Amino acid sequence: MNTLSDIVTTLFGENTQTVDIVILLTILTLLPSILLMLTGFTRILIVLSFVRNALGMQQTPPNQVLIGLALFLTFFVMQPVFTRVYDEAYTPFVEGVIAQDEFIERAMTPTREFMIDQVFDTDLDFFIGLSGLEIEDVTQTPNSVLIPAFLTSEIKWAFWVGFLIYIPFIVIDMIVASTLMAMGMMMLPPAMISLPFKVLLFVLVDGWQLIIGSIITTFN
Repeated sequence: MNTLSDIVTTLFGENTQTVDIVILLTILTLLPSILLMLTGFTRILIVLSFVRNALGMQQTPPNQVLIGLALFLTFFVMQPVFTRVYDEAYTPFVEGVIAQDEFIERAMTPTREFMIDQVFDTDLDFFIGLSGLEIEDVTQTPNSVLIPAFLTSEIKWAFWVGFLIYIPFIVIDMIVASTLMAMGMMMLPPAMISLPFKVLLFVLVDGWQLIIGSIITTFN
């Protein structure tokens, strides 16, 4: 099977600069998918969305802010992996020490180690069973099995953290709803009254710091 560089070389000749530009553009095109599939971005973004919904504010913070925060938190969490990829794969590839095939293999090694550390054994066993493969060592799991198992585990992690986030806010909603009912103010929406109290509680306990700390802790 031809590699990306072989295909590009066939189409554009031996012009190294042209080949590098086409490869770079291809990588940039696939970058969003790589970010979703191979990093902790999915878990972080889902948890942040749970926080916003638990507070009862559908558009605050806006999506752009949540995505930006999730992106930089992903870089923070993945920094050791990115550093290894840069030192062990990218630098030798740019210097011409290794070929593209070896570059991809070296780049995937720390990434796979990260995914294997984060994936649930039940999810990995489930996808291995679906694939029909017999794998004795998890390090030999093919990417076609490891990546969906990793994504499933990331969603599980996010939903578990989201459930814990919802509990204190649900308690506030219940207290406000019970109080309004006791006062006979049934026509007044409880969410309108509970929202300021939830925001106040979130600010007083430094909620964003707690949430971000909890997210990062789950990766450890």
